[in-house]
Amino acid sequence: MTINEKLATIQTKFKSKKSRFNSFGKYYFRSAEDILEATKPYLLELGVSVTINEELIDNHVMPIMQTTATVSDGENSIHGTALVGVDLNQKGMQTPQQFGSASSYGKKYALGNLFLIDDTQDSDAVNTHGKAPKAKNTLTSKTDPAFAKAKDYIKAGGKLNAIKAKYALSKEIEAELNTL
Repeated sequence: MTINEKLATIQTKFKSKKSRFNSFGKYYFRSAEDILEATKPYLLELGVSVTINEELIDNHVMPIMQTTATVSDGENSIHGTALVGVDLNQKGMQTPQQFGSASSYGKKYALGNLFLIDDTQDSDAVNTHGKAPKAKNTLTSKTDPAFAKAKDYIKAGGKLNAIKAKYALSKEIEAELNTL
């Protein structure tokens, strides 16, 4: 088997559950450790090893780490990389924790790139970090005090689109505001 065939075998058979729970964001996720654990059955079976290397590649505005995950059969290798910024302004974290957090993300995404882990349903793609999208207020009645404010706003040169960004308008209200 070539290294490409060995990697393709891992990519097509690989399964790693999202077994960790983020209580702040209320979602499940998989970590780099979960991914590495799931690859272990393939190492001896296919005669490959998996390694991860990290390198600080830029430190001008924000430290940038490049993480490279490699699968090798001893003769040939294939790499997957990820670039991650280190947020030195994260509140509540000391510098080693900030680098550790970036390192964890880098490892997870380098491994994900190498093994083609589909994270379209991953928490990072849909996570609102505990903040639900703010629902629009509705403006459907001419007796609503917000209607008078909206009229004054338009008369003073304000735009209807700004009101529509804040309120869900009934057709009647929108038509009335459109005539001002």
